[in-house]
Amino acid sequence: MFMSNPSRKFNTKKKKLGSYPYISVVLSITLALFVIGVFGALVIYSSELERLVRENVKIQVYLKNQVSETQRGQLEKSIASKVFVSKNQNAIQFVSKDEAAKEFIKETGEDFKKFLGENPLRDAYLVKIQDEFHHVESLRKIKAEVEKIGGVYEVYYVENVIDSINKNITKISLILMGLVALLLTIVVLLINNTLRLALFSQRFLIRSMQLVGARSSFIQMPFLIRASIHGLVSGVLSNSLLIAMLMFATRKVEDLSLIQNNDRLLFLLGALLLTGILVAVASTYRAVSKYLKLSLDELY
Repeated sequence: MFMSNPSRKFNTKKKKLGSYPYISVVLSITLALFVIGVFGALVIYSSELERLVRENVKIQVYLKNQVSETQRGQLEKSIASKVFVSKNQNAIQFVSKDEAAKEFIKETGEDFKKFLGENPLRDAYLVKIQDEFHHVESLRKIKAEVEKIGGVYEVYYVENVIDSINKNITKISLILMGLVALLLTIVVLLINNTLRLALFSQRFLIRSMQLVGARSSFIQMPFLIRASIHGLVSGVLSNSLLIAMLMFATRKVEDLSLIQNNDRLLFLLGALLLTGILVAVASTYRAVSKYLKLSLDELY
């Protein structure tokens, strides 16, 4: 019986000098960019929701009963000329008292005209207000100004609701922007540390190139090119994951399409791609520059 060669039992695969963990680096950068992309998308959707809410802030302008068709036309033009009126389509909508009565009866199931004998409601205009005039003081001034127009009986808006909307939107915006800023800092540090650890295994390769007389710029260039490729690949992968997640979310929640801003999302995808490349290149440049300056004893 022949004994097997003992050296074969302990034959392990050795890593080459300067081996580089390509897959782990790309995956780390991809996940970091994906997380910042998710929060970026959250900020975009929340800002679009804010815009949608503000666009639906309206004041109700009730007219006097004696207003004729001609007077009503002049009144509408007078309201439309005001600087606080939104410039969007259908910024001013007329609702007759008969339409208002039908809507009320439809929602409540009670026909108040049967026991009142008449329709007590009034013709009204629903007027959308521009964003910069959504503050409580501005709306009070608008109310007073519109009520001075001939033919206007009363101007009404839900003051508490508008004030609550303004406060909540401000709080949410500050919280989200703070989280994004914090997360962006963490992501940059994470990518930087990942690349520094990856380049740690190549510190002797860098020193070997120095010993044969290679210039610093010549040594750095291959590392920077590789870092830019890794950043680009990671950016593409993170964008693909983000797009897939948003498409899945939109299929599950159809109303998300109402607050989806494709232009801003495209900007976010481009920003993620650029961030991946810039952070990877900058981190690699710093790490390689550090190892170029270390002495042989410090490398160990």
